[in-house]
Amino acid sequence: MVSVRLPDGSEKQFDNPVTVAEVAASIGSGLARAAVAGKVDGRLVDTSYVINDKADLAIVTDRDAEGLDIIRHSTAHLLAYAVKSLFPDAQVTIGPVIDNGFYYDFSYKRPFTPEDMEAIEKKMAELAKLDEQVTRQVLPRDEAVAYFKSIGEDYKAEIIASIPANEDVSLYTSGQFTDLCRGPHVPSNGKLRVFKLMRLAGAYWRGDSNNEMLQRVYGTAWAKKEEQDAYLHMLEEAEKRDHRRIGRQFDLYHFQEEAPGLVFWHPKGWTIWQQIEQYMRQVYRDNGFQEVKTPMILDRSLWEKSGHWANYKENMFTTESENRTYAVKPMNCPGHVQIYKSTLHSYRDLPLRYGEFGSCHRNEPSGALHGLMRVRGFTQDDGHIFCTEDQILQECVAFTALLKKVYADFGFTDIIYKVATRPEKRVGSEASWDKAEKALFASLEQVGAAYEVSPGEGALYGPKIEYTLKDAIGRMWQCGTIQVDFSMPERLGAEYVDEDNSRKTPVMLHRAILGSLERFIGILIENHAGAMPLWLSPVQAMVLNISERQADYAAQVTGLLKKAGLRAETDLRNEKITYKIRDHATSRIPYLLVVGDKEKQDNTVSVRARGNADLGVMPVEALAERLVSEIAARK
Repeated sequence: MVSVRLPDGSEKQFDNPVTVAEVAASIGSGLARAAVAGKVDGRLVDTSYVINDKADLAIVTDRDAEGLDIIRHSTAHLLAYAVKSLFPDAQVTIGPVIDNGFYYDFSYKRPFTPEDMEAIEKKMAELAKLDEQVTRQVLPRDEAVAYFKSIGEDYKAEIIASIPANEDVSLYTSGQFTDLCRGPHVPSNGKLRVFKLMRLAGAYWRGDSNNEMLQRVYGTAWAKKEEQDAYLHMLEEAEKRDHRRIGRQFDLYHFQEEAPGLVFWHPKGWTIWQQIEQYMRQVYRDNGFQEVKTPMILDRSLWEKSGHWANYKENMFTTESENRTYAVKPMNCPGHVQIYKSTLHSYRDLPLRYGEFGSCHRNEPSGALHGLMRVRGFTQDDGHIFCTEDQILQECVAFTALLKKVYADFGFTDIIYKVATRPEKRVGSEASWDKAEKALFASLEQVGAAYEVSPGEGALYGPKIEYTLKDAIGRMWQCGTIQVDFSMPERLGAEYVDEDNSRKTPVMLHRAILGSLERFIGILIENHAGAMPLWLSPVQAMVLNISERQADYAAQVTGLLKKAGLRAETDLRNEKITYKIRDHATSRIPYLLVVGDKEKQDNTVSVRARGNADLGVMPVEALAERLVSEIAARK
C-alpha cells in the first residue's frame, strides 16, 4: 500500500507503486494536464517519478514559480534540439535558466546569423507541436562519457568526466535528441508553447578567456502568451527609457575610452546630482547624522586589518609612494572607524551616526560596466552607526521609517523588504546573531512592513535588511541596506567605555539609502523616462517669446523666477513659437512659459505644463509661488 499526503493534508491510498502523473490524474483531469513536475518530500521530480512508499506530494504546474523554471529549462533543451536538427555539426555545452528565460551555449564553425535565429525558433515551434515525450535514463558516469564521445559531443563528455567516478548521471531524451541534465523536465515538449529567442552573444567555454569562444543564444519562455507579451512590452519600454540614450539626448553626462567606467558629468546632469546630494545632506542633518569626509587612499596595513586585502584585493585599485603600498578605497567603513577611534567614547555618546558622500573606486571587469548602473568610480550616501547591542532595534526602526520617506520623495512607494540571515560561514557568537536577527525582524514589524527571508544570505559579520524598489515598468532595483557588523569594529580596535567603566566593542550598522548616487540617478532617469520631477529637473521653466518685441519682458520674467530660486532659462531664438514649444517639449522641461504682447502688457505668462497641458494665463508672481510650493512638496 502506497500512501500519498497532499498539501491540503488529505491522503490518497494506492495498492501499487504510483507515478506523480498518476496521482495527479486521480485528483482530476485538469490537474493531470497542467502538471509539469512533482515535489516529493520537498524534492522536485519528473511526473514519471515512481512513489514506492509513504510520501508527501505537491503537484507542480506552470502557475508555480518552480514550474515556470522547469518550463524555461526544458525550453533551453528544446533550443538545443532545434540547433542539432538544423546544424548537426554544432556541439552543445550548457543551457541554464536565468531571470525571465534561459540561454544555451554552442560550438559551431561559423557565427549564427539573424536568419539562423529565425530558422531555429521556427524549428523549436515545429518540434513542440510534435509533443514528443521527454524520458529520463540513468547511466554510470563512464558509460555516459563514452556515449557522448561516440556522438561527437566532446563538451558534454568533458562535463561528465568532471563528475566523481562513482556517481551516476541522468540523461533526458526527446525524439532524436539526448542531453545531460539533472532535471526535472516537462513530461512532453507540447508543454512548451510560449517562447522567443532574444539575442546572440559570445561566451568563453567555462568562463575562461583562454578557451574557445562559444555562441550563446538567449531566449525567454512563459506559461501564457499574455505574460510573454507583457514582458516583451516591458523590454520595449526599458529600451525607450535607457538612461544611456537619454543621457546623451538630454546632455546629462558621457563616458569615454580614456576613463572607462568613470563619469563625465555635464552641467544639466550635475544639477540633478546636486539636488539629490543637497536633499540627502538635509536628511543627514534632520536625522542625527554628522557628515564626515575620509581620505581617498589608505595604507595597505589598514585594509589588511579590516579584512578587505585578503578578501577583496582583486577589486581594489592600488598605488605606491616612498616604498609604501596604498589602496584607493572601495568603501568607506574603515575610514569611519578611524574617525570614531580618534576620540575615547562613553556609552552616553552612543548611538553615534556618521554620514559621508564617499567617493569610492572598484576595479570592475570592463565587460561588466553598464552606463551609470555599473561603474568603477562612484559616490555612496554612506552611513555608519556605532551603537550598543541594545540600540540595534531602535536604530533599525528609525532607519526603515526614514528610508520609506526618502523613497516616497523620489516617487517610489512600492518597496520590497528582505532579511538576509546568518550564512554557514560567519563570525561572532550565536547569541549576538540571535539578537541581531531578532532586531531586524522586529524593526520591520514595528513599521508595518511585510518582508521576505533570504536564509543564509547574510554577510560574514552579520545579518542585513535589503530594500528593493519597483519602478514604473515593474523592474526591481536593490538600493538601500542596513547591515549589522560585530566584526569590523573589533578588528580595527573600536571601543567605548561602558557604565561599569569596562571597555566594550560597539556594534557597527552599515546603512545606505540610495546606494551609489550614479546608479540611483540612472534608476531615476529610467523610472521617469527622462521627465524628472520638477524639483530634480535641470531646467524647471523655459520662457519663450513669440517675437522680438517681447525679448526684454521674457528676460525680465526669467530673472524674477531665478530670484524665487527656480532654475529658469530663456529661448529668444528667431523661430516660430510652435517650433520652440515642440523643441522644448521633447526635452521634457516641466513648464513652458509663452509671452506675447498681451502677456507683456498684463505682466503675465501663458503656462504649458509637461504633457501639453494648457494651464492658462497667470501672473508671474503667482506662477513662481505655485512652482516653489510644488518643489517643496516634491510631487
